[in-house]
Amino acid sequence: MKSNLLSHINNPTDLRKLDVTQLPQVAKELRDFIIDVISVREGHLGASLGVVELTIALHYVFNTPDDLLVWDVGHQAYGHKILTERRTKFDTNRQLGGISGFPKRSESVYDTFGVGHSSTSISAALGMAIASQLKGENKHHIAVIGDASIASGMAFEGLNHAGVTGANLLVILNDNAIGIDPSVGALKNYLTAVKEGKNPKQNNMIKSLNFDYSGPIDGHDINLLINELQRLQKVKGPKFLHIITTKGKGLQLAEEDQVKYHAPGKFDAATGKIHKQSEEHLPMKFQDVFGLTLVELAKNNPKIIGITPAMPSGSSMKFMMEAFPDRAFDVGIAEQHAVTLSAGMATQRMVVFCNIYSTFLQRAYDQLIHDVALQNLPVIFCLDRAGLVGEDGATHHGVFDLAYLRCIPNMMIYAPKDEIDLQNILYTASLGLNHPIAIRYPRGRGNLVDFRMQLAERRFQKIEIGKAKLLKEGTTIAVLSTGFIGNNVTLALSELHNPETIAHYDFGFVKPLDEKTLHLIFQNYKKVITIEDGAIKGGFGSAIIEFAMGNNYHLPIQTLGVPDAFIEHGTVNELQQICKIDVKSLVNLFSI
Repeated sequence: MKSNLLSHINNPTDLRKLDVTQLPQVAKELRDFIIDVISVREGHLGASLGVVELTIALHYVFNTPDDLLVWDVGHQAYGHKILTERRTKFDTNRQLGGISGFPKRSESVYDTFGVGHSSTSISAALGMAIASQLKGENKHHIAVIGDASIASGMAFEGLNHAGVTGANLLVILNDNAIGIDPSVGALKNYLTAVKEGKNPKQNNMIKSLNFDYSGPIDGHDINLLINELQRLQKVKGPKFLHIITTKGKGLQLAEEDQVKYHAPGKFDAATGKIHKQSEEHLPMKFQDVFGLTLVELAKNNPKIIGITPAMPSGSSMKFMMEAFPDRAFDVGIAEQHAVTLSAGMATQRMVVFCNIYSTFLQRAYDQLIHDVALQNLPVIFCLDRAGLVGEDGATHHGVFDLAYLRCIPNMMIYAPKDEIDLQNILYTASLGLNHPIAIRYPRGRGNLVDFRMQLAERRFQKIEIGKAKLLKEGTTIAVLSTGFIGNNVTLALSELHNPETIAHYDFGFVKPLDEKTLHLIFQNYKKVITIEDGAIKGGFGSAIIEFAMGNNYHLPIQTLGVPDAFIEHGTVNELQQICKIDVKSLVNLFSI
């Protein structure tokens, strides 16, 4: 019986002590270790399984951490973390107080660059390589990027610059034809032709950018990888290695359904079979409310268009793509393009629903201002994963959108309190607006267990723009909430012994604000409390303070939300506790 090798590898130095003939065993043990932990603890599975051999080869050949290794996005970096002094605490991955699900500079010297959003690796590694040149250091700099991420504009910007620098940079293209969803676009077709040997070598676009190109090679042949990496160590200037891998490698079901096994939840480690949870008595996911509502609206309005940057499954735009394939577009990891494409369509009077995760819309801020808002084009932005998203942590929380959108002229902002509100605002927007609007809603499920998507029978109601709602009357304190976090207020008030002093208002519209209702509030209550699941600085609470100041009101105003800090990973409830916006914290506050 073979001895366990992985248990004796605490860092890459230990790995390099092994004979190259032992590395296939390390690969099997590393793959099994990832599967065993993630099957119980959950996380991003398929991407890390696909780069096990590459991970081992990189740390075996290069002198990490002195040689600098940057993983793009970081979904695929679990094996890297296990081999770099975090094996014994890998089971804390993505848990409160545990290690991050993504590479993070403050966590390890082996994590040379913090990542989470795609397509940053080439620019970051090039920056490191140029800095090494200037300092006279003889180091290697490696960026590992996937075929979906390299199609992003930022990756091309990095390649374009690198090709004229002579920097000691190695870009490794991990080509598995999939990101979270299957890769799309002309570049994907080009890479497929290269893999299949259908593209003449003289047409190689990477070589034309002054890179020393090699490949494509089998990314699961560890000996081949090591030999090629050792050869590339001796090649000066920018280099590009094209490898072919299989996402989910080593777990048959993960190889067969790569979308589902990107982050499958809990599953059986031996078979890969996902532990199914009955959804019969659960509320619907907000993303599905969006996706199915959009299809229903599109049936009656041929001008409705759906656009998403590489998130058709995560945003449920897939329903629109299946029902109306000519009117729904996955544009790949290209948020800037998605926003301006939407703007272009809006100039032609199309009703454009551009669905982008809140954290990813940050990547298209100039387009939002310059191409949409400045021209007052009525694009409908549907911001999925708004608020605290949980275990993905600081790189993925959608907590800045209220602040970064509120300052933009012409932009309207709406946050539905529940599934019915989401349906109705989508319907209202589809009827035509005079301004662009951002509709923000959280990751996960709503709270209406009896809510059913019998859309053909449901009558949509038009929402009055800029109107707040009184949810509960009170005598002394007015609590103003926006969006889904308002349900925490409702639950907290239901637990109070004397709740009659507290009124609760739902401000679905953060912009424009319902100033008529705000005047009544400030004239009839002794204190105002605002609550949001976004950054306090510049957010909804700030808007209320600005209103009070501008109208010479002097009531005490207490703002609750996400503090001026990057909130790490944990469950949504744990993170709400940290921010003191969970139900228990609100009960304690209201009881004072």
